Amino acid sequence: MNISPTEAEEALAAIQKMTRRTRHTISSSGAYIFLIYTGMIWLAGFLANQFLPGSQAVYVWAVVSLLGSVLSISAGLRVSKHVKGPLTGMYGRRIGLFWVLLALFCIGVIAVAQPIDGKQITLIVILFVLVGQTAMSLVFSFSYGWWTLPIGALALVGYFLMPAYFYLWMAVLVGGSMILLGLIIRWKL
Repeated sequence: MNISPTEAEEALAAIQKMTRRTRHTISSSGAYIFLIYTGMIWLAGFLANQFLPGSQAVYVWAVVSLLGSVLSISAGLRVSKHVKGPLTGMYGRRIGLFWVLLALFCIGVIAVAQPIDGKQITLIVILFVLVGQTAMSLVFSFSYGWWTLPIGALALVGYFLMPAYFYLWMAVLVGGSMILLGLIIRWKL
């Protein structure tokens, strides 16, 4: 099968158009909202881990996680009315299933590795989330995947070199990065 240069250019233009549409759909879908909510939850939770006694930090995590879940469900219901397409539901279910499976694998790793403290568990969870973000960027928009490598490296630096300030480091680094990424997606796409 031979393809003329004109046909190749038309096919490439169609691919580029579909990429732009996908990026626009992601931006207008409200996906950025969930990054911002998750970033705020992690920011508040990790600050609680850093500055409050363990039992109080657990309560802060419970409250912000519950509040974040309510806000996320509310936002999801609201934006889902505006995002329609023949494949939207299928991709949404696949993305959801991906994150559920990734969480189950993370739980499996934690069960096998048996971390000795909360910092180790935190770092494992963060690394799994970064792997998930990297996978999502490879599927949807590679330009937004680059940030996972330096964040992962800096998380490891904080864990090994600044253990006394690890949770503060995670609050700013991970929570702040998610908020910033959500804002960038909203403004740029």
